[in-house]
Amino acid sequence: MVTIGLDEVGRGCWAGPLLAAAAVLPNDYLSSVDLPKLRDSKKLSKLQRQKADRWLRQHLVAFGIGWVWPQEIDEFGLTESVRLAFTRALESIAIEYDELILDGNINYFRDNPRSRAVIKADDIVPCVSAASIIAKVTRDAYMAELDGSYSPYGFDKHVGYGTAAHIEALRKYGVSDMHRLSYKPVQAFL
Repeated sequence: MVTIGLDEVGRGCWAGPLLAAAAVLPNDYLSSVDLPKLRDSKKLSKLQRQKADRWLRQHLVAFGIGWVWPQEIDEFGLTESVRLAFTRALESIAIEYDELILDGNINYFRDNPRSRAVIKADDIVPCVSAASIIAKVTRDAYMAELDGSYSPYGFDKHVGYGTAAHIEALRKYGVSDMHRLSYKPVQAFL
């Protein structure tokens, strides 16, 4: 049975993209002697996530990434942006599947009888954990890279979340084109 796991990262960020990943583990993944911890990416250390990400990129049957940019989030809203990120991630892999499992309580593919949403799937369903790890590592790396062009904002440290340092940067430098203008905390700095 082929199961595609889907998870997203960056929903609550004030800046940067929303990103979803889709992942398909090999059927024999449990027999791998070097199998890393597969669980919710937020429950792993940065080092554990990076190690797992390297393993996953070498061993996954397929994976895909779906990016949704700040301007799209402002235009479509958060719910539709999450759906778009999941759709883009799923469309970027070409594999026949039996089941889609999405992390959370909303099934963004209700019209697809093979899909279902599972609360905390990123911690209990290995292919969703894999998607969670791929998504988090990919987005964090992008935000660190983005920091080179937007260094006053400290994106490499807070990756777009509303920390005290991010608030201070917004006070000093204003809003950048990587900020989500539809988010109320960001609107306070316009």
